[in-house]
Amino acid sequence: QVHLVESGGGLVQAGGSLRVSCGASGTIAEINTMGWYRQSPGKQRELVASSTNGGRTNYADSVKGRFTVFRDNARNTVDLQMNSLKPEDTAVYYCMLQTFTDSGSNIYWGQGTQVTVSS
Repeated sequence: QVHLVESGGGLVQAGGSLRVSCGASGTIAEINTMGWYRQSPGKQRELVASSTNGGRTNYADSVKGRFTVFRDNARNTVDLQMNSLKPEDTAVYYCMLQTFTDSGSNIYWGQGTQVTVSS
């Protein structure tokens, strides 16, 4: 069983910064991707940023140059540093872990943490 616990988030003014953190516990396959998705009311959940355990990162175009994902393989954690925040970044941010084994792939989600950016 894999469990993801998120922390951070909150309320910040436009132009400000926030950091959200996520730690994974349990039996985790060696080959995996961790990252962050977000979902705002009336919209689908979308990828924000991700990092493979090999260090390959992927960012949504809307956050490139503003957000940075930090991965610690030894601790099974992934942080998202968010700078120059905009009101449109307001959403519930979800930590994601995707594992890859010979038998297939599994995806796990955290409970979500609210990020609100005021104008």
